[in-house]
Amino acid sequence: MILSSNHHQNDLSSLLPKHVAIIMDGNGRWAKKRGKLRAFGHRAGIKAVRSAVSFSAKHKIESLTLYAFSSENWNRPEQEISSLMELFIFALDSEVKSLHKHNIRLSVIGDISRFSERLRDRIYRSVKLTANNTGLQLNIAANYGGRWDIVQSIQKIAQQIKDNSLEPQDITEELVNNYMNLSQQPQVDLVIRTGGEHRISNFLLWQIAYAEFYFTDILWPDFDETVFEGAINAFAKRERRFGGTIPDDADVGS
Repeated sequence: MILSSNHHQNDLSSLLPKHVAIIMDGNGRWAKKRGKLRAFGHRAGIKAVRSAVSFSAKHKIESLTLYAFSSENWNRPEQEISSLMELFIFALDSEVKSLHKHNIRLSVIGDISRFSERLRDRIYRSVKLTANNTGLQLNIAANYGGRWDIVQSIQKIAQQIKDNSLEPQDITEELVNNYMNLSQQPQVDLVIRTGGEHRISNFLLWQIAYAEFYFTDILWPDFDETVFEGAINAFAKRERRFGGTIPDDADVGS
C-alpha cells in the first residue's frame, strides 16, 4: 500500500511524483543468469513495462518516461540490435491497442530517423492512434541521448539567431527548455534505475536537474508493482529543496 491510510487523498496526491522516468537496466544479466541469450531478457522485460504502465495509470501519475534504447546502444552486437528492433515493432503491434483502450497517450522521443522505415511507420501509427487520449502520458525514449536533446534544442535556437528573429542575449533557460523533449509535461520528479548501477547513462540530462533518484539491484524483468511502490514510498519521505534549504522551525543551536 502506498504510504499509510492516514493520508487524505489530497495529501497523497501532493506526495506522489507527477513525472517518473525509469532507466530499465538488467535485461541482459537477467538472461545470462538463466543461460539464455540477451534477447530473451529483453523480451522478458516487456512484462515489467506493462507493470510500470499499469501502476502509473492506477495511481494517477501524469507522465511515465521509459529509457528503451539509448543513442549509445548502437555499439552493441548487430544481432542484439536487430532483435531489439524486432521486439520494438512487436511491442508496438501487441500493446498499442491496449494502451489506447486504457486512455494512455504514447509518444516516442529521440532521433528516430536512424530506424527502419518499417519501425518508423509503426511509431507514427501508434502515436497517432493515441494522440487524443487524456490519461497517462507514456514516453518511450528510443535512440535518445540527453546530450543529443540539448544539441537539437541549441540548433533550433541558433537557426532563429541566423534568421535574425532572436538575439543571443534573449536566450534563457525557459527558451532552451521550450525546445527540449518533454517540455510540455510536468518536470521529472523521480528517476528510478534498476540493475544496481548508479549512473545516468546520458538520460534526460536537462530534465532531471532537480529529480530525486532511486536505485535498486532488481533486474528489469523482475521489476513489478511492489518495487515501484517502494520507490514511490521512498520519494514521498524525501525533503525536496530545489537548491534551497529546509526552513528552520526553531533556531536550535544557532
